[in-house]
Amino acid sequence: MIKNCLFLFLAILLLGSCDWLKDPGEGVVIARVGEKYLYQSDINTFFKDFSSEQDSLLLVTSFINNWATKQLLLDGAKRNVPKKEQENFNHLAEEYRLGLYTSTYKEALVNKQLDTLVKDEDAQRFYEENKQNFSLNEDLIKLRYIQIGEDFNNKKDLQEYFIRFNNRDKSLLDSLKFQFKKYFLNDSVWVKKSVVMNSVNPINNGNADNLLKKTNFLQLRDSLGLYLISVGETLSRKQTAPLEYVRPTINQIIKNKRRLALVKQLEKEIKDDAIKNNKFEIYK
Repeated sequence: MIKNCLFLFLAILLLGSCDWLKDPGEGVVIARVGEKYLYQSDINTFFKDFSSEQDSLLLVTSFINNWATKQLLLDGAKRNVPKKEQENFNHLAEEYRLGLYTSTYKEALVNKQLDTLVKDEDAQRFYEENKQNFSLNEDLIKLRYIQIGEDFNNKKDLQEYFIRFNNRDKSLLDSLKFQFKKYFLNDSVWVKKSVVMNSVNPINNGNADNLLKKTNFLQLRDSLGLYLISVGETLSRKQTAPLEYVRPTINQIIKNKRRLALVKQLEKEIKDDAIKNNKFEIYK
């Protein structure tokens, strides 16, 4: 398909000529701007499959025109942009190229050696040493809740399972989940108050402080149904965040510190090795 497309395009481009431009080192030439050449191999790299010859012709034509426009603009820039600015551009381009190579290489070396496992004792130690940096910026709550429709059968049994919440009750509630409109039963996890208000419609800014108190059991209703809510623990804004809540952040901080330390170590080892092998020296 691609070859047929190229034959058709070149027939138009060269106004019926049957001879293609040739370059001994690169192969078939598709287009030229000044001393810059676009080759058939360049086209084949970008275009593999087409749904039709018409689509392929349009895409290849657009690609060639875009390539030519960029080359012409570049030629114009080289003629008109002051030499000093061109030198600055070349310097920036070289710095960018150097950065891409070195950062990719360092990342590969670091990923091979980086210890990504953060032990509990490491996280605990970091937490204790930096507690002042872990103040909450909003209230947290441990709770469980269920939302059901008013037509739900055996509300009394459900309430009993929900309040008592022993292992058997948890298993029974798990078997009934498909009948709940919404639920959250993992009451060992800290949740933001804002998340609770977004999930439980009857709770809002005006009543949240009063309703979401420790040990509260609530039954709330609205047009969407009945809500059973049990509040466990609460933490207020500006209190110290619990370790389990900030543990993902601590893990990431520790890994980032390890990464930075490893990068410095690798850079030093590379430089020391170069000095040892007489590949790097400073002339005084």
